[in-house]
Amino acid sequence: MFTFYNETKLEILGNGVSRKILAHAGQLMAVEVHFDTGAVGAMHSHPHEQLTYILSGEFEFTIGNETRKVTAGDTLYKRPDILHGCVCLQAGVLLDTFTPVREDFL
Repeated sequence: MFTFYNETKLEILGNGVSRKILAHAGQLMAVEVHFDTGAVGAMHSHPHEQLTYILSGEFEFTIGNETRKVTAGDTLYKRPDILHGCVCLQAGVLLDTFTPVREDFL
């Protein structure tokens, strides 16, 4: 399967957050999430495992009871059903990988 970036739609989620659904099939999905400075990824949980790679920007992430500042090159793991969210301190982009596929995003 090939997914071409310039053929992938940027979905505006509101409040300074947008996303591109990248490659997905079977049990794996990649999603690029764009944040404006000050945008908030509200605290939430889901039954999927999630890796987040910081492509650019600076974020304050909370995973469970731990809050840390992260920047480009850092990677976060979120186990299923753990409460997590972020505040964007400097505009940036995240690459989220989920297993299984987030059917609610499609």
